[in-house]
Amino acid sequence: MFNDIGPLELVTLVVLAVLVFGPDKLPKVIQDVMRTIRKIREFSESAKHDIRSELGPEFKDFEFEDLNPKTFIRKQMDSDELGLKEIRNGFDLKKEMAEVTDAVHSRETDAPSSSPSSSGSSSSAGGRIDMTKKPDEDDRPPFDADAT
Repeated sequence: MFNDIGPLELVTLVVLAVLVFGPDKLPKVIQDVMRTIRKIREFSESAKHDIRSELGPEFKDFEFEDLNPKTFIRKQMDSDELGLKEIRNGFDLKKEMAEVTDAVHSRETDAPSSSPSSSGSSSSAGGRIDMTKKPDEDDRPPFDADAT
């Protein structure tokens, strides 16, 4: 429960408890806290027992710790009923990313060469459009007087 409390922190807590409650009242406070913790544990155990009895015999192996996503995934990875190890070993992320990068780069290099205007006035390096320049007459879309 208190796995991450070091010895210096524990001594500090004891000194603080003695200062706040005093040496006379400290044993009674410790007894009250322990009694409360015991009641909470009994209540949680009875609730777990009631839930297990209500679920029925098909959930006899059910553990409440499995509701924690980390525990559930760790348990599934250990048993490997889903074949996740095969999927993980068969998927090479670096190879997939290289293929995607190559496809994107080849598309960018193909786009300027396949554009209809060879002057390049509307396109700058990298296939981007320069919005500061006015388009040429031949680059403008046709004007439809009936549509306006």
